[in-house]
Amino acid sequence: MKQTIQDLIAQALADLQQSDVLPTNLQTDIQVTSSKDRSQGDFASNIAMMLAKAAGKPPRELADLIVAQLGTHEAIEKVEVAGPGFINFFVASVANHSVINDVLQQGETFGASDYGNGEKIQVEFVSANPTGPLHVGHGRGAASGATLANILRCVGYEVQTEYYVNDAGRQMDILGTSTWLRYLELCGVEIEFPSNGYQGDYIWDIAATVHRQHGDRFQVSQQQLMKNVRADAPAGDKEKHIDDLIVNARSLLGEDGYRIIFDQALETLVDVIRNDLHAFGVDFDDWFSERSLSENGHIESAIQRLTENGHTYNKDGAIWFRSTDFGDEKDRVVKRENGQTTYFASDIAYHMNKFDRGFDRVINIWGADHHGYITRVKASLTALGYDAERLEILLVQFANLFENGEKVSMSTRSGEFVTLKQLREDVGLDAARFFYVMRKPDQHMNFDLDLARDESADNPVYYLQYAHARICSVKRQCEDRGLKLSLGKANLNRLDNSHEQHIIKQIGLYPERVLRAAMRREPHIVVKYLRDLANQFHSWYNAHQFIVDDVELRDARVALASAVGQVMSNGLGLLGVSAPAKM
Repeated sequence: MKQTIQDLIAQALADLQQSDVLPTNLQTDIQVTSSKDRSQGDFASNIAMMLAKAAGKPPRELADLIVAQLGTHEAIEKVEVAGPGFINFFVASVANHSVINDVLQQGETFGASDYGNGEKIQVEFVSANPTGPLHVGHGRGAASGATLANILRCVGYEVQTEYYVNDAGRQMDILGTSTWLRYLELCGVEIEFPSNGYQGDYIWDIAATVHRQHGDRFQVSQQQLMKNVRADAPAGDKEKHIDDLIVNARSLLGEDGYRIIFDQALETLVDVIRNDLHAFGVDFDDWFSERSLSENGHIESAIQRLTENGHTYNKDGAIWFRSTDFGDEKDRVVKRENGQTTYFASDIAYHMNKFDRGFDRVINIWGADHHGYITRVKASLTALGYDAERLEILLVQFANLFENGEKVSMSTRSGEFVTLKQLREDVGLDAARFFYVMRKPDQHMNFDLDLARDESADNPVYYLQYAHARICSVKRQCEDRGLKLSLGKANLNRLDNSHEQHIIKQIGLYPERVLRAAMRREPHIVVKYLRDLANQFHSWYNAHQFIVDDVELRDARVALASAVGQVMSNGLGLLGVSAPAKM
């Protein structure tokens, strides 16, 4: 309907230009929005106010000219000028009713479009260091990324989802060393576990696997372990302490032994993360290894390309990227004086690799704590010769978990945290997925465990699912009574009360809301839409009987209810939430 109105306005403007009423060089960007107040029509356009200055006419006068020039259309009941120059369109009930048959005919595809025209988009999200199981803080990024990918596919994009496995760097060395230290304890070596090591029970489990498979092969004495190791906190420096332990681990184990323990920890935790995400309804198309960037020479290639493009320099034995030339606050080291490349160099190579794989657009979903990283990454893309605007970075705030009105603390190092698996098993998959995407991703959110567990209308996901279940119940009751429904031929003109008119209009907005969520990269738009639809349906259900003696009215109401159920199912599907037939 919005497109129909835009076409009518465009034709009216063209006719006014041809009649020399308006200049021929007007730049027309016709915007049509849904009206919140039914008394102001179903749709409105501010085109007269947008063009008034260029047209040299007061907005309301221009609006009157446009309305007078509008041709008639069976879908438009009337058009009015309001306020300073808004043009309000009232849609004919017959046109509104047609959306019910559209939904019933199109089924699961209602709301889909080819807007994206097959453009290739990669969406990378979660990408948490594999140093422990995913906790509830990671859940929001997982739900947001998976839902956004679903929405983008729905509107015609070719989407690839990816998890970037940070299997290189200091944090992974701390993980590997922590595992070895627990292994030594299993061998009977008395040690003081470092305050900066990973202390969760899962480290014991990985160490036990190493011990079962290799016995005492990797055992060393306490004296060998602690040789030249600086003191731990609080008397010493915890960072230097763990770094010294990493050095000794590499030296005492040798490259092969260190790699065995390191890979056992890595592979175990990546499998845990993959399985947790699968149970959370999130499956990635690709798991990309950071370590492969160095093994395949991509990091050196990226640094070489930056150098060839004239964007690096040498200082104090290190290679620096001149990122200040591209808006960064300071230049960045890409290769240290000891020859080791930096984490930033890996990130540059990774993004070079992404675009070399042929994606038209890349979307990274990062935690909000990565805000300061955006400028330097985009700077590197520009320096490499790519259009940095093809990279979109969406920031997601971690969710705070609340129970009994109190915040639940989380710490990966100490091992005291609520895992994503525990959350899913506690509140259920549907509530977990839904609650994470209820709000705009970059806004802070509190995840209320008590509300998520609640099986009442106070729980928003329960409220939505109950609407779908009610609709299924109506259809089952008709079947149980042996009633023959003729929904495709129902006389929809019988849907004339205010509840029904509002619901019909709301159904018609679904494709627009899905497209808006895709364009803005904001899945919560779909959530808000579904909550509004469920609220309207429950009000209608509570106010009117569906299975009535009047067959014509019954079929019309069941047809409308069925359309609501289909839209609810489609929308919940985008969110990764089920649409139960019974509750």
